[in-house]
Amino acid sequence: METANETLEAINTSEGTSTVVNQMITDDIEALFDVLPPRIRERLRAMPDGDQLIEIVMDLGRLPEARFPNREVVLSDHEITHDDLEYVVSRIGEFGGDNRAGIERTLHRISAIRNRRGDIVGLTCRVGRAVFGTIDIIRDIVESGKSILLLGRPGVGKTTMLRETARVLAEKKRVVIVDTSNEIGGDGDIPHPAIGRARRMQVPRPELQHEVMIEAVENHMPEVIVIDEIGRELEALAARTIAERGVQLVGTAHGNTLDNLLMNPTLSDLLGGIQSVTLSDEEARRRGTQKSVLERKAPPTFDIVIEIQDRDTLVIHHDVARAVDAMLRGYPVNSEVRRRDESRPSGYVSEEVAVEPGEMLRRAGGLRGRPTLNERTPTRGRSNNGGQSLAESPSAIQPTAPVRSTMRVYPYGISQNRLKQAAKALNLPLLIVTDLGEADMLMTLRSYYRKRPQIISDAERRGLPVYVLRSNTVAQMEQALADIFGLAAEVDPYTRAMEEARLAIEKIQSGQATSVELSPQSAYIRRQQHELARQANLISRSLGKEPRRRVRIYANKTL
Repeated sequence: METANETLEAINTSEGTSTVVNQMITDDIEALFDVLPPRIRERLRAMPDGDQLIEIVMDLGRLPEARFPNREVVLSDHEITHDDLEYVVSRIGEFGGDNRAGIERTLHRISAIRNRRGDIVGLTCRVGRAVFGTIDIIRDIVESGKSILLLGRPGVGKTTMLRETARVLAEKKRVVIVDTSNEIGGDGDIPHPAIGRARRMQVPRPELQHEVMIEAVENHMPEVIVIDEIGRELEALAARTIAERGVQLVGTAHGNTLDNLLMNPTLSDLLGGIQSVTLSDEEARRRGTQKSVLERKAPPTFDIVIEIQDRDTLVIHHDVARAVDAMLRGYPVNSEVRRRDESRPSGYVSEEVAVEPGEMLRRAGGLRGRPTLNERTPTRGRSNNGGQSLAESPSAIQPTAPVRSTMRVYPYGISQNRLKQAAKALNLPLLIVTDLGEADMLMTLRSYYRKRPQIISDAERRGLPVYVLRSNTVAQMEQALADIFGLAAEVDPYTRAMEEARLAIEKIQSGQATSVELSPQSAYIRRQQHELARQANLISRSLGKEPRRRVRIYANKTL
């Protein structure tokens, strides 16, 4: 049987690793067989499909079993005894705080079940395999430099894909693996060759994983941090700290779908976290929701989330911020599904699908049923709270589905130039008209709506939707247009501003510029941009006067 070193050498000398698809090696499965009791070992060696073996289960007082993808096989007529368990334990490495042990320089994992006294009464011996070519289907994403979270149920192949990601990225970047259970780099002090040139930091105890993550960034100057099984709140916070320092983060977490992770109180911070907010009557009517809703409270730690449905099917959320915002509002998320197809030049077939949020998220979003703009009903004048909110027509609030046909807007008391700028920024087909009879809707300010001039009364009599803005700003107009065209999840000024700051920092750190001036923002967003620059050890200053006050970021040597 070919060893790990021999197979890795064959791959490295081929015409580029990207041409290798599903070339599998077993990390010396004989090393695992050698630690098992003789009667179990011999039975396993006699099996013709041993290369498909997943794990061996040995529980005290029960018959030993071998688990394969589609079946389970009893390995002996004799029940497992204490001597059988001791035979295995004496031939493997020490168990850590997570009750996992390994075999030196292999990827096999042995997990223990203990009784109340701490004695071992069961073992699960997982076969460790390195599969080269597993990330060919997402290699373009892996090499994009963005932080990636691999999501999937136990046993679906997250760690295998993570190990291959570390090896591929280490060919061109400085990669450090934080290996809590030695599953990625194998047991022992010398890492397994399947991780290539990546370096590996071991974790003395599972509860210290977050500290080792920070230590890796501070002491070893990595460009990429690889971490398996982010499962605690402190680890999620450490991951956010790493991502904010400009380091690419590639990690895994248990979960089936994006909305499962979003509703996980421990790990939702990886997606920006969620918080309950109470909307004003006006905002609730404008959104078409109940007053108490959930919203994202910060930028996501990971830029991309990949759901591993099975080894050959992946669901990819390319913009986590947009996907989370859409789900929290109860809207479907447009995501990419890639299925492995070796007959294609790319190695996969891709399609775009609409992923519906779960029922819990739909209820949390508080959406009410409402017609589209093509199903208008007349507005009913002032609201019950004194006419300070948007007219109550459901059609004047927001469509249930994206509307991309040209909309004719009659602006009353608002800047036409700013309205054009907002439409251009969102790439929306908007036409400004001066004849109310040609308009599809009217847009005005709250101060004008309160006075109820003749033009607004005429619009309501005609059954035109009336949109009311709080202020005559581009941001307010963008938000209104996003709601009108069903793009509410696509407009996030905070995320856009922070992304602009991150790109500016990367530009300065790479030497492409000595200073970069950002777009004008509110005081709160400017503070966050200053903090981002400080974390990157750069200097930042606020320039100009409101409402054009903005941040400029400098390299240290320029001041």
